[in-house]
Amino acid sequence: MHLSGLARALLIILSAAALPATASGAEIVLSENCPPGFELTQGQCKLRSLYQMYPSLQDAGVGGLKTGLPAYRDGFTPQQIDLGRYLFFDPVLSGDGTVSCASCHHPDLGFADGRGRSLGVSGRAMSRSAPSLWNVAFLQRFFWDARAGSLEEQMQGPLYDENEMATKPAQLLDTLNAIPQYRELFRQAWPLEFQKADDRIRLDQIYAAITAFELSLISLNSRYDQYAHGYADALTEPEKEGMNIFRSFVARCAECHTPPLFTNQQLAVIGTPEPEGMAFDPGAELPLGEPTLRGGFKVPSLRNVALTAPYMHSGRFATMREAAEFYTGGRGHAVPPGEELKIHWHIWEPNLSDEELDRLVDFLRTLTDESFKPSEPLQLPSGMRPVHNTIAREGLTHRDGANNNE
Repeated sequence: MHLSGLARALLIILSAAALPATASGAEIVLSENCPPGFELTQGQCKLRSLYQMYPSLQDAGVGGLKTGLPAYRDGFTPQQIDLGRYLFFDPVLSGDGTVSCASCHHPDLGFADGRGRSLGVSGRAMSRSAPSLWNVAFLQRFFWDARAGSLEEQMQGPLYDENEMATKPAQLLDTLNAIPQYRELFRQAWPLEFQKADDRIRLDQIYAAITAFELSLISLNSRYDQYAHGYADALTEPEKEGMNIFRSFVARCAECHTPPLFTNQQLAVIGTPEPEGMAFDPGAELPLGEPTLRGGFKVPSLRNVALTAPYMHSGRFATMREAAEFYTGGRGHAVPPGEELKIHWHIWEPNLSDEELDRLVDFLRTLTDESFKPSEPLQLPSGMRPVHNTIAREGLTHRDGANNNE
């Protein structure tokens, strides 16, 4: 049976009405307060961090502990950020009401999903993992292959991909505009644009609200950060040893995973192997049209890395120890036969000992900070139940994997 976008939207809404919400009938009022780590200034939420006191590297190198932040986005209102929080957790945004943004970016899993390959509406396994959303306010490019230049552009990939959230622009608009609670919340977030009874929710407002929420996910208060700001006892001696290895010219980890974000935001070809039986992923070569970037992927931030296993773009390594050990195997040692990749010049043979690898992992655990993790809504404007804690654990894994938008 084939349903039109409007019919599918109505079916989702009617299904939601049959499911009692946690606080059924309660009116939702958007927050007037900025999230933690932000200050309300002339109606906008502005980021506040000790790192703003330090000069930025500005591409000058690795730098010391007191290194400033790169450029970032902020400036949304508290109401716009809070509206984005509701949208982020609401499965009504998906084509069949079964997944939400939080299904692939779970707050308890480092805003990733604990999978080597994410699952979409059909339970079909994708070809890549879901990157963490912590600190996306500082990122310039998005997706593993860096093909999107903004969060607004990025989110349209999974929203409209038939294998992921599987909705369409018209269906998304019909769905949200048919929910009185959402129209009221959008009015609260953009009061000047909802002065008439027939004013409708627009796509750019949906994208802006979700972007506003994602930009508020700041993680800069780990034990490493306490140490960087001057509290010497924040790290143990083994963790300090690991930090020194991380920053050394032998391991050279910090040359790509540069503090304070622990990423230089560049694309790198490192020759990571795919999981057994999975086809080689050309990475950034295809969207950017650059043959030298075959097998290249964006250098991920290591913030909250202890929460986001498995690792690499397709979850090849189950633990941080396995991922760290990969770099000691020799330059290009895992490149599949027949592939001639332009391996990044930072990749070499550091020959780290088992003890040094253990100390590296000790240090990486100090980058965990969830102190500003947002609360999950107790009630969704659609009346639907959150689904990110109940999504199926197993999906149908196709040999080549679906081409997911991560």
